[in-house]
This record gives sequence, C-alpha cells and structure tokens, in this order.
Amino acid sequence: MARRRGAGDLLVPGAQPGLDRLKMQVAQEIGLVPPGMTSPAAYDAALDRQKWEVAEELGLAGRIRQVGWGEMTTRDCGAIGGRLGGRLGGQMVRRMIALAEQQLAGNPPTTGPRW
Repeated sequence: MARRRGAGDLLVPGAQPGLDRLKMQVAQEIGLVPPGMTSPAAYDAALDRQKWEVAEELGLAGRIRQVGWGEMTTRDCGAIGGRLGGRLGGQMVRRMIALAEQQLAGNPPTTGPRW
C-alpha cells in the first residue's frame, strides 16, 4: 500500500502511476470526470470544477472567492471534500480491497490497473 510520509513522498516507490490510474478509472466510473480523460492536468482541472460546483451548492463559493481557500474553515472545506471526495475515496478503497482479495485467492485482477 502506498502511504504518504509527508511532502508527497510515498512509502512504496513507483506506486504513484498505478494509484493515479486507479483514481482516474474510479473517477470516470462514478461520473466525476468525463470518460476517456487520461491527462493528470485535465483530471485535476475537472476535479477543481467539481469542487467549485459543490461549493456553489453549499452556498460557500462567494466566501471562497472573497477570502480564498486558505482562509476557509476546516469544517467548510471538509463539507466540500466530503461531498466530492467521499465518493471517490470510498470507491477506490473498495476497488483496492477487491484487487487484494483476488490476488490472495490466486486470481488475476479482471479490471483496474496492474501493480
């Protein structure tokens, strides 16, 4: 498992490309980004648009524009991230557990990235 140590360092060297592919695939499956998107920059831009849409829905976009993301409360940012990232993160965890179960059972993964 590629856990972060801090400053973006991963405990498992070389795991980032596989995690990025998994994140992109799951984001496409749940409709956070359009199908066929493969560029990390395009992915980041699509998620940023989603973040602003959620902020608008929660009535926080005006305040964010006024004071900036750095001055928003943890509660407000968590509300946005929870609504946006909760679906993505939860699905990624489910997928990783399924891949691990398949490997433990001796079955090759049927979908998703191969690490």
